[in-house]
Amino acid sequence: MFDIQIHAARRAAVQAAMRREGGGAMLLPAADEKARNADNHFPFRQDSDFAWLTGFDEPEGAALLLADPAEGRSGLVLFVRPKDREREIWDGFRAGVEGAVSAHGADAAHPVAEMEAKLEEHLARGGALWYRLGFSREWDERVVRIVQKLRARVRTGVRVPDPVRDPASILHEQRLVKAPEEIERLRRAAEITAEAHMAAMRDGRPGAREYQVQSEIEYAFRRRGGNGPGYGTIVATGVNATVLHYRAGNAELKAGELCLVDAGGEYGLYTADVTRTFPVSGEFTKAQRKAYDVVLAAQEAGIAAVKPGVTVDALHDIVVRKLVEGMIALGLLHGIPAERIADGSYKKYYMHRTSHWLGMDVHDVGVYHVDGESRRLAAGNVITVEPGLYVAADDTGAPPELRGIGIRIEDDILVTPEGHENLTAAVPKSPDEVELCCTR
Repeated sequence: MFDIQIHAARRAAVQAAMRREGGGAMLLPAADEKARNADNHFPFRQDSDFAWLTGFDEPEGAALLLADPAEGRSGLVLFVRPKDREREIWDGFRAGVEGAVSAHGADAAHPVAEMEAKLEEHLARGGALWYRLGFSREWDERVVRIVQKLRARVRTGVRVPDPVRDPASILHEQRLVKAPEEIERLRRAAEITAEAHMAAMRDGRPGAREYQVQSEIEYAFRRRGGNGPGYGTIVATGVNATVLHYRAGNAELKAGELCLVDAGGEYGLYTADVTRTFPVSGEFTKAQRKAYDVVLAAQEAGIAAVKPGVTVDALHDIVVRKLVEGMIALGLLHGIPAERIADGSYKKYYMHRTSHWLGMDVHDVGVYHVDGESRRLAAGNVITVEPGLYVAADDTGAPPELRGIGIRIEDDILVTPEGHENLTAAVPKSPDEVELCCTR
């Protein structure tokens, strides 16, 4: 988490935006620990919205951010696990109610056991409730119970929250533009990720298994102080690379194959997201290199176009145009590029979008269309550019030497006031650089 003052400034900005829209109360649940099996849990990772707003890194509970238009009822209320000496011996330190106020800037705090009753008290004054319906069934049911209790008391002067609004329209819009301290964490995540990908290229040799390459990648994430992978690591050799969300399995890397690695290290709750494709034998075949060059040219064209004011759809269109031209040159498609784009036949080999937002989540928050139009990039946005080419092994219409090939190249691009910065430029991607890294 960041310094307490940074989180306080974020809350002030959110409250100001809430007041401009009539005020109300924003309810953000914390993440719970998730059972893995029996009495074991998955490693805890805080909910991104809750962490961004509060800086509080313990499971259970919630944050209630109050913002009356006249600022008469404003502040942060945290619901946290109470101090418990016995549980702290087993599970670690707890800030408790007192620490939530003294160390984390809450204006008031209550134990989680009192959460529903205290929420009912705070929400009994009516006004908008900023709460994300549909995100958690347990929390949806809790909110409904509170509303039902308040409705039963309306004759006593109690008011019911109205309307219920999605906090994303405020919170996610603010998260979408990264502050300098967030960019520094993304840079650090990128540095760690660069080392991990180079380790994968060095160790991804004939005879290795996908899970062994995965272990080298994730070791690099932790060795350099990262939290671990920011998402499920993809190591896909041979035909496995044509499966977009394949997870590292036990397939053996074989000479003559390509290996696709999609992996990003998380640092301080911010994640990189990088994909590279390398030849297992250390050298591309002639056909592989031609296909790789097509994807690389499309990616470089997309990155070159990133600057404030450019739309997300425009980036995709630039990449698609270059890919389709390359598909025709490779013999995967035939005819005129504009016609193949219009009829969508290229989607057989490139079926996903080119970009997504990046930040605390690998598919970070933020809408892609505003008022029915593709969103325009702004300084402080971080976006991926990740074209790919995927040829099924049983595609009899494709040249035999391309069947079963999957190639994707992905970088993390910061939009700057003047243009852009490739945060992950240190990860080798030209064919010669990749081959050199593979043979070191």
